[in-house]
Amino acid sequence: MSYAIIGAGKVGQALARAFARKEIEVALASRQPPEALASVAKAIGPTIIPKSLQDAVKAEIVLLAVPFGTHEDVAKAAESWQGKIVIDITNAYGVPPEELGNLPSSVVISQALPGARLVKAFNHLPAESLAEDPNVKGGRRVLFLSSDDESAAARVAALIEQLGFAPIGLGRLAEGGLLVQARGNTWAPLIFQDLFKKGE
Repeated sequence: MSYAIIGAGKVGQALARAFARKEIEVALASRQPPEALASVAKAIGPTIIPKSLQDAVKAEIVLLAVPFGTHEDVAKAAESWQGKIVIDITNAYGVPPEELGNLPSSVVISQALPGARLVKAFNHLPAESLAEDPNVKGGRRVLFLSSDDESAAARVAALIEQLGFAPIGLGRLAEGGLLVQARGNTWAPLIFQDLFKKGE
């Protein structure tokens, strides 16, 4: 599997640290040229590879860690999204529900990426928590995920496990997925819930 993180802000860098911790190679890209990310990538670890946006979106699994609304720029960077797994890490906080057609923000993003298999994950914790070692207090830090595509959700759950977190599925985007999506100026109930799953 090839992976790419789109977005090199706090959340993108926190995700890169999670990959680096497990020595998993991942592309890191933003709207800036790869040279602009070289020092950031080097500081995180040797498995973090700065790439152009156009090259990064060729990965099989794309982690979308950009501000909500800028996903349309990312959408244009790929020739096709068909069959790609896209992990939506955005939060549409402050965006009026009417602007989204009263749809969950992940559904709006999915519509901008035709053919992509979208999974909502990694978005309910602040960057500082995501960047930390997920093995804490005798357990693993929980990450929620939701998707309308069961096989994509299973693949992302396996990645979450590989990164050392404990995945908990919430079902479909318009059902359990709403528990981790901002709505207007309201945070959903599971956002910022920093939970741990005891060792099995």
